[in-house]
Amino acid sequence: MVLAAGLLRIPAALTEADAHLGLANRLAAPVARKVFLAFPIEGLKGPKYRVVGRPIPAGSQPADRGEARKAFGLPEDGRAVLVFGGSLGARRLNEAALEAWADAGPPVLHIAGERDFETLDGPMRTDYVLLPFTDDFGAALSAVDLVVARAGGSVWEVAAAGKPALLVPYPDATADHQTANARYFEREGGAVVVTEGELDLKRQAEELLADEGRLERMATAMRSLAHPDAAAVVAEELIALATA
Repeated sequence: MVLAAGLLRIPAALTEADAHLGLANRLAAPVARKVFLAFPIEGLKGPKYRVVGRPIPAGSQPADRGEARKAFGLPEDGRAVLVFGGSLGARRLNEAALEAWADAGPPVLHIAGERDFETLDGPMRTDYVLLPFTDDFGAALSAVDLVVARAGGSVWEVAAAGKPALLVPYPDATADHQTANARYFEREGGAVVVTEGELDLKRQAEELLADEGRLERMATAMRSLAHPDAAAVVAEELIALATA
């Protein structure tokens, strides 16, 4: 499609959601007029390339913390954890969260994904909320103090909410792009990255929860990395391309 647009002299733009340029975008980039990058990528500079972060859905915008906790049935006080693995869920994270906190621990909001939800044994306490999904992801983020997640595109929603993250990249992602995504946030101070083999969720998460100063520094770093205006920036650039 981008090649056809180039042959017809119709401007085309690309978006790259990960910390490396995927094969399709590597092939199309020479023909495209503009390439919007979620992450800075070495060697991709100049007027064609612009780092904009990743546009986030309206439903992922931050909400009032107290109202969010009330909506999900979490206690008003205490540092809480959000565990999620994307729309389908992440089986390893689902199992690890229940192993760590099903019986005792911090308040937990666990969005398991519809694929695994029916197979999971529910927690034994009222302040561990287990759901297959939520339409109000912004409120879910606003209700908690630490996020445990994979490192796909939703990591930008975590950043927009200014939430410290414990990231466990999916090991079989194409070209290991989730590790590259996660390491970017780790280098900038907003996340801690562990592999599945290194995962000791109860210890690693509770060490972070116990260190208020570190959580605050990580939250500040996440907010500094966020691009909450990414969608508007891309839209303005597209209008400029169309009217040039």
